[in-house]
Formats: sequence, C-alpha cells, structure tokens
Amino acid sequence: MSYFKSETDSQKVKIFYEDLGKGDPVILIHGWPLSHRMWEYQVEEIVNAGFRCITYDRRGFGESDKPWGKYDYDTLALDLKNIIEHLDLKNVTIAGFSMGGGEVARYIGKFGSKNIKKAALISAVPPFMLKTKDNPDGIEQKVFDGFKKSIREDRPGFLAGFGKDFVNYSDNKDRISEDQVHFNWIVACLASSKASLDCVDSFAETDFREDLKKFDVPTLILHGDEDNIVPIDIAGKKSSKLVPNAKFEVIKGAPHGLTMTHKKEFNKIFLEFLKS
Repeated sequence: MSYFKSETDSQKVKIFYEDLGKGDPVILIHGWPLSHRMWEYQVEEIVNAGFRCITYDRRGFGESDKPWGKYDYDTLALDLKNIIEHLDLKNVTIAGFSMGGGEVARYIGKFGSKNIKKAALISAVPPFMLKTKDNPDGIEQKVFDGFKKSIREDRPGFLAGFGKDFVNYSDNKDRISEDQVHFNWIVACLASSKASLDCVDSFAETDFREDLKKFDVPTLILHGDEDNIVPIDIAGKKSSKLVPNAKFEVIKGAPHGLTMTHKKEFNKIFLEFLKS
C-alpha cells in the first residue's frame, strides 16, 4: 500500500493511493461517500489500454487519514495538486466522479492546466448544486440539511437508503447485485462522520461556475439521464455550456452510479476519450 503526506494549512495528512500500469497517467477521483474502491471496474481496463491509472482516497475516506480539519474544495484541490507533484506527473487526465468533479473544477480554476492533458466530469456536482437567487433551479437547502440530520441520527441507516438511490437499485437489479450495493455501504461506513458531514456542505454550497470557464483542455462531461442524486439538468447539461468545447455524453437510463450499473457503456466512452 502507498501513502504520501499532503500538507495543507500546516497540517500534514496521510493520503492513500494506488498507482498501476504504465503510460500517460489518469487520476480517478471518487465520489461521496465512497473511496478509490468505486473504480474497481475501470482500473483494469484503463491499465490494459496502456495507461497509468492512479486512484486515491480523499482525506476522511477509505484508507486515508481522517483529520479534524477542513474539507472545503480549496483544501481538497490542494491534495490533488500535491499528489500530482509527489508523483511528478505530466500529461495527466484528471477525472472526477460526483463530488470528485468538484476537485477537478477547483484544481483547474485555482491552479490552471499545467501538466494537465485532459479532464473529465462524471455524474459530477458542478457547476452549482444549491438553489439560490441566481441559481433558481438548484436543490433546496433543506434537502442537504436533511442529509446531515439523518447522518447525525443514524449514519449507517442513511447510507443504506442513499446507496440504493445511488444506483436506482429497484430499476437496475439486472445490472447490479444487492451484494455490490452492500459492499458500497461498507465502504461508505468506513468514512469519518466529520468528513461525511462536512463534505455535504462542500458539494452543496460550492459554486464552480467561474472555475469551469477556465478549462482550456479537452474535457469530457458524462452523465446519466436517470441520475436522481445529481440531476443532469442542473449539473451535466449546465457544465457542458460553461466548459469551452466540452464533449457532452449522456448514457440513457443510467443512474448516478453509472460506473457500476452501466460500466460497459461508461468504459467504452471513457476509453475512447482517453485515446482520442
């Protein structure tokens, strides 16, 4: 197992990562509330296609340290910057799923695209999730408050229900087993409660609209049209209009967790993007 120490705000946090294969590097950034393990059905295909595949656990999740500190996107983007520098990566594709799309957006918005070859936003939260006066079709604050209330009252119970919604389980029983859903629940339960709570505020309240306008690398925006967690209309469709020259792909019938339920469709699109 590999770790590196990411220093932010004079705090050093040990970050777990896996680094497999050879070729141009691809960094996969997981969604909330999972870990690098969510990419199990992508890593092998990416490596076999001739790429170097790097996955890591966001601070507070998986096998990384779980500090009593910040989980805002400036901090999380700095962790991404630190792993790129730690591994001395060039020509990197950075791909973020759901919450991980925020790290991709904030990284490019804050640090630019030096050493970045391509970017991908997959079922991703940008440009802005929260309903506000200038974002009237966003999600009501009470929804996110409900998430936090349920996490504080019964985090495993909340995660069990969220996990089924994550993959639209009742509609996709022919595509994903109950065992896989239970495994995802185990992974989610291993996150720290503070990280689980603080990240709700981060992905709900962070406005990435200005970050997306700074993208200057080939970008794939991929979303399922049955995503009930991060609806395509307020996320993927809007991001595709803000990112210059983005390639927007929609997987019909796919839920939020399309990397699991629609892995064949997803892998085909993603690998074609990497090779293009």
